[in-house]
Amino acid sequence: MTQSSAQQAAVNGQTIAYDIAGNGPPLLLLHGYPQCRALWRPVFPLLTDAFTVIAPDLRGYGDSSMPDSVEAMSFRAMAEDMLALMDHLGFGRFHLAGHDRGARVSHRLALDAPDRPVAVSLLDIVPTHHLLSHCTQEVARAYYHWFFLAQPAPFPETLIGHDPQTYFERCLLGFGKAALSDFDPELLAEYRRAWAQPGAIRAGCNDYRAAIDVDFHHDAADLGRRVECPAQVLYGAEGAMARLMDVPATWADRLARMEAQAIPGGHFFPDQSPRETAEALRAFHLKHAGDG
Repeated sequence: MTQSSAQQAAVNGQTIAYDIAGNGPPLLLLHGYPQCRALWRPVFPLLTDAFTVIAPDLRGYGDSSMPDSVEAMSFRAMAEDMLALMDHLGFGRFHLAGHDRGARVSHRLALDAPDRPVAVSLLDIVPTHHLLSHCTQEVARAYYHWFFLAQPAPFPETLIGHDPQTYFERCLLGFGKAALSDFDPELLAEYRRAWAQPGAIRAGCNDYRAAIDVDFHHDAADLGRRVECPAQVLYGAEGAMARLMDVPATWADRLARMEAQAIPGGHFFPDQSPRETAEALRAFHLKHAGDG
């Protein structure tokens, strides 16, 4: 793996931990729940010859700060952190890719600051508003955690805190085809370390509370808007969303210039198929590198 530099930045009232490596146009990679920036380690060496790759821990995750409130865990607040981080690093425009919650932050960032992303990749999500407003019993069963984690405190925090490893490992196995053997042992150790950070369980619950109480309403106000920069939708060929929905179709009226591609694996295909993930990201963002 390419050696990266682990750093911290005080931005937007938060402490954001991040790794940075490589040369070329900036490419910001955002992880999801219940992971951390270690997700991207296997793809770094496949991207850093062409891009300066920045992989932060979102607020509420990993080694970044842990806000207390629901509102502080909204996708808009997380996106503001990322804009401030890129300002701190001296990058006005940048390439952007996110998986899971990181993809939702990426979508919100592209709507709130359309002049900043050169191109954006959204990995294995359907739009937040669509998921919550078209929630069939099959979707609710597959993505039950959205509604469990959003229950009032301290109910989910108490249950998760009783046996965090069992709960979080179930998350890794429950959102599409996956086994623990699909996860690199070093990365799995980093995920476990991230889960154990003080405040992480609460912040993760608040992330999902905010999705319903805050982000849904932000997205409802923007239903008539589209992301105008080139957008790539990647999804796990064997994931829950691919099984239950036509993932590209859910984005058709939200992305002006969309490409879509299935990647082998389930929801956590960046862990299961890091080379295929990196190759798809590399090809798409290199194609648009001149746009910035």
